[in-house]
Amino acid sequence: MSVIVELSIFPMDKGVSVSPFVARAVSIIRQSGLPCELTPMGTCIEGEWAEVLAVVDACFRALAGDCDRVYMTMNADWRRDRRNGLAGKTASVEARIAAAKRAGEAL
Repeated sequence: MSVIVELSIFPMDKGVSVSPFVARAVSIIRQSGLPCELTPMGTCIEGEWAEVLAVVDACFRALAGDCDRVYMTMNADWRRDRRNGLAGKTASVEARIAAAKRAGEAL
């Protein structure tokens, strides 16, 4: 898997609480079978470029069907040789923090 996309998508015309619409998008992402991680500010999805973009498109279309305005941000990190990036990127940073702490070094 070579791309990690962080997606944030929600309607602008449905009031203050948009969690039902976010839940709809997250459900689509999870049903895709791609590795994903829900965070407070978005959802990370990992896979091949075309399959991840197809999931993003499905999320957009699901919200656009009954919303007049949809806000979406997407950040992408593509790397040719990466596998298991959702867990690996976080684990790498945590390992460096732990090593520095054990050595008494400042980061």
